[in-house]
Amino acid sequence: MKIRAAVEWALPYWTRGQAGRETPPELFKVLYYGWLLAFALKVLGSSWDVSWHFKWLRDDLAPPHLLNSAGTAIVLALTIIHGYTGYGVDRTALRLIQWGTGIFLVAVPLDLINHRVNGLDITSWSPSHIMLYLGTFFMIAGVIRGWYQGGGGKLVLAALFAYFLENILFPAQHQEYGVFAIAAWDRGTPEAEPILMQFAADQMGRAVDRDMMVAFSLPVPDFLYPVYFTVAGLIVLVVARMMVGRFGTATLVAAALVCYRAAIWPLLSVTGFPESAVPVFLVVAAVAVDVAFLVKMSYLRAVLGAALATIAVYGALVAQHALLAAPPLANYSAVWAAAGLAIAWLVMEWFVTRFGLRAADQPIGARVSATATP
Repeated sequence: MKIRAAVEWALPYWTRGQAGRETPPELFKVLYYGWLLAFALKVLGSSWDVSWHFKWLRDDLAPPHLLNSAGTAIVLALTIIHGYTGYGVDRTALRLIQWGTGIFLVAVPLDLINHRVNGLDITSWSPSHIMLYLGTFFMIAGVIRGWYQGGGGKLVLAALFAYFLENILFPAQHQEYGVFAIAAWDRGTPEAEPILMQFAADQMGRAVDRDMMVAFSLPVPDFLYPVYFTVAGLIVLVVARMMVGRFGTATLVAAALVCYRAAIWPLLSVTGFPESAVPVFLVVAAVAVDVAFLVKMSYLRAVLGAALATIAVYGALVAQHALLAAPPLANYSAVWAAAGLAIAWLVMEWFVTRFGLRAADQPIGARVSATATP
């Protein structure tokens, strides 16, 4: 009966329309709560997927893939609904969602072909994987714009940025799992099944030894992790702070991601899956981003904020390395990280202002005023 009632409620809205048509508030909420559910399923599936691949050989129908696919099915349904009815999105948001979904769906068979041809894909940074992240990037960017332009509440906007941040930082989980994989090898209790280690060793043309485990677990240069977090991760927090318009936004978004990672850590552990280093240092860096917004002059804020946030990333990473666990840290890369973040921050100060996406400071939960732009 509930399903029938839901269908009867939805059918009157199933009419052809152009993007940007006026959307009833109750329909707007249903559509975007659907996006939240879709992203939740995709995040749960992808988190499990990384741990899975550090234990077993890849399987197209592995449970993490099926969970992620459930989220993708909802994404596809919502993309079709937005495209056909025009509800809940303006033209730009719709194009971002459509392009993102399209890139993601093209990347899936390409990734399967890649595995068929090349066997085990040793790194999260491969071209087919990057296409998956890129598709999700555009997809969530479109949803963020649609929610913002539609006058959605700030708490959900912050949640969408948390999903956006998770997608951006997802490939770096390879190094976070990698340090635990090497530690497990050194203890004499490797987490990976023998068939996975042998497969990886055969693919690299070497014996199953520590050097092979290091090449498998940490396949990218040491500087990549801190530089990527500083530039790609923190710029998401910067934009979130601008669009939500609330002091503490960056910290809230970063803390939400870190708390999620900390929550699934014991769940994976007790079920026998490999553990990972949780990027606790990100919260310290996020506080630095929020503090930087106390500077009112935008371009000065970008330069000073980049320097302060970079110091926070590298300093907190040193502390996390000593107290908990973290991927290798190349301290010399801090200069490049600070420069990259400063440039990205300056660009986003211009971009967000230019396109009217900056929100005035308001309490979390207040609604953003809708500004329908082409």
